[in-house]
Amino acid sequence: MSNTTENTGKCLGQLRPADTNAASLYSPAAGVIAEVGTLFIANNTAGAIAARVFHDDDGTTYDQSTALYYDLSIAANDTKLVAVPIWMRKSTGNLAVRSATNDALTFTVYGIEHTRAARPTFPRGQPAA
Repeated sequence: MSNTTENTGKCLGQLRPADTNAASLYSPAAGVIAEVGTLFIANNTAGAIAARVFHDDDGTTYDQSTALYYDLSIAANDTKLVAVPIWMRKSTGNLAVRSATNDALTFTVYGIEHTRAARPTFPRGQPAA
């Protein structure tokens, strides 16, 4: 058995913030490298709402220093498709979001998780395949 990589494309996270604090939308598990690709931001209210998107590679700082999009206006009853072409390699890293209004925006992110299949272990003196 060789050391292979498994790739799984999927919804990485979905969040509808109940308040106006920034919150983590996705953080890769240990041993996972995530290729984040597309973020949908849906507004189901009658007015435009500002959205923020942050990427902290190794923590939970969600401010101007980690902002990818800052006060991006999402029109009333509209969905905006946002490119987020980033790689996340650390389990301490976070893709985070914030809505300017409680219960107004739904954030859904899609991407690919790359994981390394477990390496087989062999008794001493046995060659690895």
